[in-house]
Amino acid sequence: MSNIPNDIPGESGNVPHDDMRGATAQQRAREGGAAGQDAVRTNPNSDPDMDSPFGSGASSGRRRVMGAAIFAVVLLATIGAVYQLTGDEGGAAAADMAGHNHGAAPAADSAMPVMLTEEDARRIGVTYAPVTLGPLMTEIRTVAQVTFDETRVKAIASKIDGWVEELYVNYTGQPVQQGQALLSIYSPMLVSAQQELLLARQLMADVEGGTPEARSGARELSESAKRRFAFWDIPESEIDRIESTGEVRRAIVLRAQASGVVVEKNVLAGQRIMAGEAIYQVADLSTVWLEGEVFERDLAGARLGQQVTAEFEALPGEQRTGRITYIYPTLNPETRTARVRVELSNPGLILKPGMYATIRVSGAGPEEAMSVPRSAVLSTGTRNLVFVKRADGMLEPRDVETGLATTERIQVLHGLSVGEMVVSSATFLVDAESNLGSAFGGMMDMPGMEMGAPVPSAAPGTNAAPKAPPMPDMPGMDHSQHQE
Repeated sequence: MSNIPNDIPGESGNVPHDDMRGATAQQRAREGGAAGQDAVRTNPNSDPDMDSPFGSGASSGRRRVMGAAIFAVVLLATIGAVYQLTGDEGGAAAADMAGHNHGAAPAADSAMPVMLTEEDARRIGVTYAPVTLGPLMTEIRTVAQVTFDETRVKAIASKIDGWVEELYVNYTGQPVQQGQALLSIYSPMLVSAQQELLLARQLMADVEGGTPEARSGARELSESAKRRFAFWDIPESEIDRIESTGEVRRAIVLRAQASGVVVEKNVLAGQRIMAGEAIYQVADLSTVWLEGEVFERDLAGARLGQQVTAEFEALPGEQRTGRITYIYPTLNPETRTARVRVELSNPGLILKPGMYATIRVSGAGPEEAMSVPRSAVLSTGTRNLVFVKRADGMLEPRDVETGLATTERIQVLHGLSVGEMVVSSATFLVDAESNLGSAFGGMMDMPGMEMGAPVPSAAPGTNAAPKAPPMPDMPGMDHSQHQE
């Protein structure tokens, strides 16, 4: 056992097993490194990266940068070539757009002639009417309201102070007649006046056989007492009754000074009234007023004394006639109307204040006026348009100047000739068609807006679709591989 050498691995206790293997690996690495250096020194043109199976990271990055640079140069060259080829065409289109005047496009109301077939005209309801020459009867139609005749409205007031003992006319709307008893009033002034009248009468009897001066003085005193009653609107019948009976009455009856209907009542039984205070207002309704509003443009056709026809909703089928008695001198700035007054008789008090009526004022217009149906004129606010039918069937828009207008016709001062045919109905639809054609006509002149005939489609029964024209060859785009 003592003859076994000590350098056998695993048997020597002085050299561990793992340390022996590590030393062997280091020795082999030193030998390999020395052999590599000898090989480099022997072949100086050899590339270490090519010899290495994994290569170098820095060398791979340089190759990627070079590839990207080459691709960018090719792409820029292609873009430059395309721009060079298409630059002339784009410049010409831009020049055309720059020279295009958008303001030259027709406005919405710049109408153009329209061609309508007989079938199209019937479908949209177009009719025609001739331009005529003849008298033009004007008529003003407006709404009016029945009011009181202000000249026939009276206020009844007491001329003495007192207290109302009893009311004989005690509600609004009650008809009264002149001389009818209205109320009885107690007044200390009336009591004193009655006593003075009786004393004057007694004095006249006492001086009957006296001197002329005494008799004259007594008569003057009696007449003065009677005049006082008359000034207070006490009727003579009441004065005669006082003289005949010789009694002083506590209350005196006040009577109506006018006939009519009570439209206002301001007194109650037991109320104290003052001199001059209106206790009743009475209106005579045998004649009433109609007050209507006439527009400013129609004032020229309204004159004093002109006959007016009135129709009332409460009297269907019945008409009343009257005359204009007054035209108010002011104009309402908000409605731009002036008030006119018509006076009407009211037998039987059928017309009542507050009723509405439609009044028609008829007048004579020009004897020789060129006119068309009112529906033939289309007013846009800035001009008046009429469509004239030409000999070739085209509907030509024409500006006209208008004058007086009635409910059915309107006068044409300039723009038409007698005998021409104009569109009298569906004018708005014809105008819309004319403006549509005008708008499309303006779009025809715009570059790129080709409004020609559409490309015909394939014949029925065939599956072949129309082929699009081939695109011009562009640099860098090879379509040879896509051809069939």
